Amino acid sequence: MYLRPQADEFPVFYKGYIDTVGDDVLVELESQIDSLPKFLSEISEEKACYAYAEGKWTIKEVVGHILDTERIMSYRALRFARQDATALPGFDENDYVKYAHFATRSLQSLVDEFIVLRKSTMYLLKSFNEEELNRSGISNDRPISVRALVYILAGHVNHHQHILKERYL
Repeated sequence: MYLRPQADEFPVFYKGYIDTVGDDVLVELESQIDSLPKFLSEISEEKACYAYAEGKWTIKEVVGHILDTERIMSYRALRFARQDATALPGFDENDYVKYAHFATRSLQSLVDEFIVLRKSTMYLLKSFNEEELNRSGISNDRPISVRALVYILAGHVNHHQHILKERYL
């Protein structure tokens, strides 16, 4: 079981994500392989194109954003676990969504991609030992630990699933 990251292991921005994660982050990450697709399966293709306000992402775009963020956070975790001291830049999630054409894809294709991507992420995360989890690096000009990135992955999905329930459905 991974120990919960301490406040000095991540930028305060991520606290809300991390706070949504239960006692066993690996179990939660694994359970999301089934729970997020099950949740999304209740949404019609028509509804998946819905945005709750002007300028907000559609449901498909939210799911696409989850995919992009999974890749980026996993990459950061890999780099820092391998003691790569190169500072990594942040990313503008709005530009990523803007240029990704998620609207042209089916919701099911995005769900299928999430399943495969998360399974791949799990192999990576399960390969980390305690020493690697304790490592950290600089991302977006701030220090962050590998352990925090693991919790952020789970919390990010929790966060967006909550927003989808609250504002879209």
